[in-house]
Amino acid sequence: MYAKQTISLANGETYCYIKKGEGAKPVILIHGNMSSSIHYTPLLDRLPASMTVYAPDLRGFGDSSYVRGFDTLEELADDIQLFMLAMGIAQADLVGWSTGGGIALEFAAKYPQMTGKVVLIESTSHKGYPIFKKDEKGGALIGQPYSSKSEMAADPVQVAPALNSFKNHDAAFMSWLWGVAIYTHSKPSAEDNALYIEETLKQRNLVDIDWALAVINMGDTPSVYSPGKGTIHNVKAQVLHIWSKKDVVVPEYMFHENFEALKDQSKRVVYELSGHSPLVDCPDRLAEDIVGFLE
Repeated sequence: MYAKQTISLANGETYCYIKKGEGAKPVILIHGNMSSSIHYTPLLDRLPASMTVYAPDLRGFGDSSYVRGFDTLEELADDIQLFMLAMGIAQADLVGWSTGGGIALEFAAKYPQMTGKVVLIESTSHKGYPIFKKDEKGGALIGQPYSSKSEMAADPVQVAPALNSFKNHDAAFMSWLWGVAIYTHSKPSAEDNALYIEETLKQRNLVDIDWALAVINMGDTPSVYSPGKGTIHNVKAQVLHIWSKKDVVVPEYMFHENFEALKDQSKRVVYELSGHSPLVDCPDRLAEDIVGFLE
């Protein structure tokens, strides 16, 4: 297991992070929802010594602080900017997995001079990942958004069960959830799974992050949660989009939304035999594709 270090940010948060390598090329790995820096272990194991890799725990995840709540992924992108300033990093390539992809896009749009290249792994759409109200059978009422975080927290399918799992430190439920939603192709070893689930259960910000995923809209047209702010056009970086055909968390249309918005500066790769975590399903190919793109 990789050891975590800590650093204080200018906004009062304390970030824990993993650092590997002493190369000239800084790369920051941004994890997704229900995860932490530790979930990047398979990629950390495979990235070359020519890179200096940083994998932080985001605010309210893993071992990082949660001094203040947040409403947007942009606020977590601001944390990454403060992390880079604290570490003395002028520019870095960004790798964002799932929710981390949305944070990477927000960062690239707001801080283009600090952004090298961007890799999106099974990324949420820049137009949002909405959570809709549910009917009496638990089915999604498409087009019917929640009006507040507190209302979303009671969602009986996507939010409340996970909140209860965090509250009760229910590793069995969380392991089941990852098994049916994330590991749809292959599974990590029992030892690795136990490590990842223990990291997952450290999360304290589920309602904040679910709300932030719903309201993000960097596009030009309104969503059911927010008006489009058009900032996707501020992303100047070269982008690699990676999506897997067995991903049941991020639908294919979100993959295409991100690519089409940035297609003049983008490359895309589709994995046939992988789910939402190519980190587990095909880590060798994932590392090869990332290194090939970044170098």
